[in-house]
Amino acid sequence: MEQAGCRFVVSSGNQYYQLRGLFPGYEETFSFVAENGAFVKDRTDVVFTANMPREIVEHVTDVCREYPEVMNVLCGVESAYCEQGTVSQEFFDLMRIYYPRLKWISDFKTVDDQILKFSPTVPEEKEDFYYDMFCQRLDGILEVTTSGHGAIDLIMPGCHKASGLKRLVQRWGITPEQCAAFGDGGNDIEMLKYCGYSYAMENAPENVKAAAKNVCPSNEDDGVLVTLEKLFS
Repeated sequence: MEQAGCRFVVSSGNQYYQLRGLFPGYEETFSFVAENGAFVKDRTDVVFTANMPREIVEHVTDVCREYPEVMNVLCGVESAYCEQGTVSQEFFDLMRIYYPRLKWISDFKTVDDQILKFSPTVPEEKEDFYYDMFCQRLDGILEVTTSGHGAIDLIMPGCHKASGLKRLVQRWGITPEQCAAFGDGGNDIEMLKYCGYSYAMENAPENVKAAAKNVCPSNEDDGVLVTLEKLFS
């Protein structure tokens, strides 16, 4: 890709520090669209960070507290946070896989950080219920997206993977038609629609496949690598 003058972008709903750790030694070579577009970094330069107003943080905190089975992570620029007394140590330890920078906090409303998004985890069999509930309760305030397995993101309007990629596209002076994207979850839909070359994984849900221009082999069959080899051959 470097020989072809092509940039590589890691685009995910996960924390930047987690993504950077997946590619040791390349954090200043790759670009990152993290936190579903709420944090964008072009190699060494931070291009964009969302900034959720304090009143919205407080409102969403109150809504989530009405549902004790919702296990929440509050995501900031400096760290992510879990509320003491609302989630277990087991959940905290599990989330540290996805949020290497994760701290306990007594109350989300007192966090001293620039807030990017909320990332609640709900029972997988109730994901549709909670998706609809958040859409209804937070209509016009935050956008709701899912990545499957009970993982939901509550993000500022206009923040998604495509918006983050668009910031990089404009910065580099290229077009969406020159971009290729791969995805398998609901939070990939905007990005797959945005890019000229878009591929849903074979094991992706039907609505994700409908958003993509192509379907490639599943992640279990190295679909991304197989397709990239064809594109660059």
